[in-house]
Amino acid sequence: MTGSARSYLDHNATTPVRPDVAEAMLAALRMPGNPSSVHGEGRLARAAVEKAREQVAQLCAARPANVVFTSGGTEANATVLSPGLMECSGGRDCVRVPGSLLLYSATEHACVREGHRFAGGAAEAIPVDAAGLADLAWLEARLQRLASEQPGARALVSLHLANNETGVIQPIAEAAVIARRYGALLHCDAVQAAGKISIDINALGVDALVLSAHKFGGPKGVGAIVLRSGAYELADKPVRGGGQERGWRAGTENVPGIVGFGIAAEIASKAIATEAARLSSLRSTLEAGILALAPETVLFGDAAPRLPNTSAFATPGIKAETALIVLDLAGIALSSGSACSSGKVKRSHVLDAMGVDPVMSAGALRASLGWTTSEADIAHFLAAYAKALAANTGRERQAAA
Repeated sequence: MTGSARSYLDHNATTPVRPDVAEAMLAALRMPGNPSSVHGEGRLARAAVEKAREQVAQLCAARPANVVFTSGGTEANATVLSPGLMECSGGRDCVRVPGSLLLYSATEHACVREGHRFAGGAAEAIPVDAAGLADLAWLEARLQRLASEQPGARALVSLHLANNETGVIQPIAEAAVIARRYGALLHCDAVQAAGKISIDINALGVDALVLSAHKFGGPKGVGAIVLRSGAYELADKPVRGGGQERGWRAGTENVPGIVGFGIAAEIASKAIATEAARLSSLRSTLEAGILALAPETVLFGDAAPRLPNTSAFATPGIKAETALIVLDLAGIALSSGSACSSGKVKRSHVLDAMGVDPVMSAGALRASLGWTTSEADIAHFLAAYAKALAANTGRERQAAA
């Protein structure tokens, strides 16, 4: 718990910037050079960008040359999710077959569901089961039907590595095998997973994955497309101009943001194993405490593999909007789900896709832990939630010992 007596349990929305990141960014702000300039100052700025590219690549076991910096995860996803994404042979001769169908899981972030660049009729949602896992049998059947009905057509499949609301981890490697069988490309939004679980782009078998710095202690406003190899091209680049970022994304690079991204990635790479164990233990304490207070509480996605830091839950009779206000007044910051809806509290499309009863989903809350979270924060939350339950249900509940 911080000295301000508030407990921040909304790391999936954004994680507080790490002190080392802020210091590195301040130093980068003082760099006068443009990374594209050939003089000494420009070369220093370029060196800082390239060092960060190496650090970000290491976070997902990729080659630095295959990292493309963007303004964030949303731009990165929108860039990749295009019919113009092509895989090339030997890095030279592209098989110029435009994507004819986008298949994305029904629980994807809005920037995938609504931010892609396929025509409306050329995008379909992959259903998920009650645990939130994508239906891979459905995916294979749909790709098989596409191959039968449109020989030579190519699909682009989009599956996030971990869901931002429930923390459910998708079977990406298995999906990649299916995609390869039918010549489809596979995109993976790894924004929520990065820094929380180990990522190996080659082991996953995805063609492109997306990262965002502010989800693991870096600054807001910088992200990356990470390609599995140099054998990909994009016919319709959304930001044209100079030749920055291999020509994938024009514009002078955000040097301070990129430097901060790199430092955050390096810290996360070194700490993943120990931090995952620590957060998993804290999450277990949190969920056990909630169930002790209200045994009827439902934990969403707990039947599937989950990120170690994420807990989505609902207690019957508790409305999320009311609970968030009560908890905020008690010094607890958490969320009802995604934080990308202009501060609105609305029913979750993720829980809808999982078949959760609308009445129950109206009470869904998400606690997401991170590097600032301590045992005191968990105790603070449980005490505040006990009061929120009593206020909303009229029943006295004893805090977990």
